[in-house]
Amino acid sequence: MLPEAFSSSISTLTKPSTQEESMADMDSPSNRSHHLDDLLTPEQASKMLMVTEGTLAVWRSTGRYELKYVKVGRWVRYRYGDLLDFLNRRTLTQVS
Repeated sequence: MLPEAFSSSISTLTKPSTQEESMADMDSPSNRSHHLDDLLTPEQASKMLMVTEGTLAVWRSTGRYELKYVKVGRWVRYRYGDLLDFLNRRTLTQVS
């Protein structure tokens, strides 16, 4: 199960042109229904992970985290399922 902060960021993967559209689109069913094999742009992936696109580029070039991506020429994409797996691996449970 993903933390609520991550769940809400998943629903805002598209970039609306205005703030009003952004708020309206947050609950749009089309933004919440992704298949595990869907390919997301670095911009969409960065929003989902709540990091900058530059951070994703650094992670790709240094191999800092085990985050899979698809690269063909200059084209970079992230599978939605791989992003979910990454978040699940990075989710910690506090034990008292």
